[in-house]
Amino acid sequence: MQVRHRSLSRKLLQVALLAALAVGLLLSIVQIVHSLHQTRERLDNEAQRILAMFRDPSAQAALTLDRTMAEQVIAGLFQHESIRHAHIGTPGEAPLAESERPLLEVPWRRFTDPLLGREYLLGADLRDDPELPSAQLHLSLDTALYGQTFMEDALFLLVSGILRALGLALLLHLIYRWLVTRPLDRLLHHLTHIDPERPGQYQLPMLKGHEYNELGQWIRAANRLLAAIEYHSQLRQQAERELLHATEHDPLTDLPNRLLFQAHLQRVLAEAGERRQQVAVLCLGLDGFREVNEQFGYPCGDQLLAALGQRLQCFAGQVSCISRLGGDQFALIQHPLAGHDQTAALAQGILDRLTEPFELDGQPVQLSATLGITRYPDDGADSSDLLQKAELTMTLAKRHARSGYQFYVASVDREMRRRRDLDRDLLLALDNRQLHLVYQPQIDYRTRRIRGVEVLLRWQHPVHGPIAPDHFIPLAEQNGSILPIGSWVLDQACRQLRQWHDQGLAPLRMAVNLSAVQLHHGQLPGLVAELLHRYRLPHGSLELEITETSLMEDVRTAAEHLLSLRQAGALIAIDDFGTGYSSLSYLKSLPLDKIKIDKSFVRDLHTGSQAEGDAAIVRAIVQLARNLSLQVIAEGVENSEQERFLNDLGCDEGQGYLYSKPLPARELTQLLLTQGRQRIAIP
Repeated sequence: MQVRHRSLSRKLLQVALLAALAVGLLLSIVQIVHSLHQTRERLDNEAQRILAMFRDPSAQAALTLDRTMAEQVIAGLFQHESIRHAHIGTPGEAPLAESERPLLEVPWRRFTDPLLGREYLLGADLRDDPELPSAQLHLSLDTALYGQTFMEDALFLLVSGILRALGLALLLHLIYRWLVTRPLDRLLHHLTHIDPERPGQYQLPMLKGHEYNELGQWIRAANRLLAAIEYHSQLRQQAERELLHATEHDPLTDLPNRLLFQAHLQRVLAEAGERRQQVAVLCLGLDGFREVNEQFGYPCGDQLLAALGQRLQCFAGQVSCISRLGGDQFALIQHPLAGHDQTAALAQGILDRLTEPFELDGQPVQLSATLGITRYPDDGADSSDLLQKAELTMTLAKRHARSGYQFYVASVDREMRRRRDLDRDLLLALDNRQLHLVYQPQIDYRTRRIRGVEVLLRWQHPVHGPIAPDHFIPLAEQNGSILPIGSWVLDQACRQLRQWHDQGLAPLRMAVNLSAVQLHHGQLPGLVAELLHRYRLPHGSLELEITETSLMEDVRTAAEHLLSLRQAGALIAIDDFGTGYSSLSYLKSLPLDKIKIDKSFVRDLHTGSQAEGDAAIVRAIVQLARNLSLQVIAEGVENSEQERFLNDLGCDEGQGYLYSKPLPARELTQLLLTQGRQRIAIP
């Protein structure tokens, strides 16, 4: 900082000196020009004085033609050191008297001659009476002496002007140094004491004599700025800490999230590897938590998850980390681990602790959970691998028996490898022509004819054979292949519907299932509009079926997309109605055309202990649809008793094996052509 300060001071001094020299030179030049003008005036005045002094003697000598007197006049003129030439005489005649001498040789002559001229010429008419003969006096003055005097004055003006300018510049520099440079130097010295991490702790002292000028204002402003910088720095650091905490912790339970959990697990595994210790990873998933959300709503469900996180904290002394992975899944790390029995005791203790009911909206809520457990180093050495295996073990354990714990075994690994293989093969299934479509008719109970057809996707794996849609559709949603597959299904369904219409089977309707990923994809409405236009399908001939769960993920966005699909010309149906949220609020707010009763309610009609409950649910759904001016279709109709019950309730349409199993397009075409001659026969 000192080097920069001295450099700036020298630079300012140079600028001041140069500016002063320039001003001094300019003023000196102005004075020199003025001196030149005065020299010319003095030369002219001197010449006029000499001429006036010798005019009368010269006129008398010329009148009397007295040569001696004329020579005396000339001699008197040459007493003046600047007279170079004098002439008295009449024009056209020999001069009465004349004399001249050479120009003076002086050092400055080459500079002054261009300014003053080498000689100054002047003359006067010596005749007073016009009748007398004319006579003239001619003089020539050498300008050398006048030029020499001018040059001496010019040099004095130039040197004195420069010296005055330099003196003024030095004086200004001293004043500047006293009033500005030295205070700034002191300020720079004080600035070195400021801690960049805590700038507000050190205040710049006020300079004496500068309390009310610009430096004083600068110091006060700088101190306020330093305090503001420290304040905002503290706010920024606090925000960074909060942001870091938010990125590493779950906002609902304030437990470490998946990212922090895996980082902690990686450190634990590194330490355990060095000390040859064992580690257990427990993944906990709640059983039936979806029903809790449906019954009490999402806010209450969040309260329940927060309460569960607090309850798990009672095991903090037995584990090194408790985390919420997301949704209703939690994870724990047990380290160090003495043996498998210790992990089993921990898992059972967690299950026992969950048996104590939670209070939600003043009501006791009983929770149960399933745990999947992996161990290091037996089941893996990588944090991601251990956690993934624990999650999958928990998921598979839920399929067999809930409210328990399951250790990772080799069969789980086989299941994981099978899922990975299916996931990989599914990405190529469309290109390898392994996917195909089948169609199941939908019967209009009023006309007893096929009113619509639902298209169903099938996967024929070359090794594993037929893969159920319940298995490969979730995989497609996870790996992103559901979008190209869904677009292909829509295209093939519209193409087939166009062929049936061309065969005279209009106004047949085609129903296509949409996944949650497709529904929330922004390009879906444009795709549907383009397909309807390309295949010249009339408005309402394409029906899109959406499950309640996919709608509730984002009701507002779903409503916007459904409205766009409706405007594109498609009908909207709620699939599997009654198994999800069944909320009147979204039924009123969404642009819907049809409700599809889930087959789980149709299957047990008049056949079991749940018949009365299922019948009441179906009756309520039909009545609800009537009140909302929606059509109703029941799926899973397998016998005439079910059909008769649905028909009596006023159900509009039915679908199921009672009428036909899902058929390839060629076989269904024959069935469609048959109905043109007779009604559908019920087996």
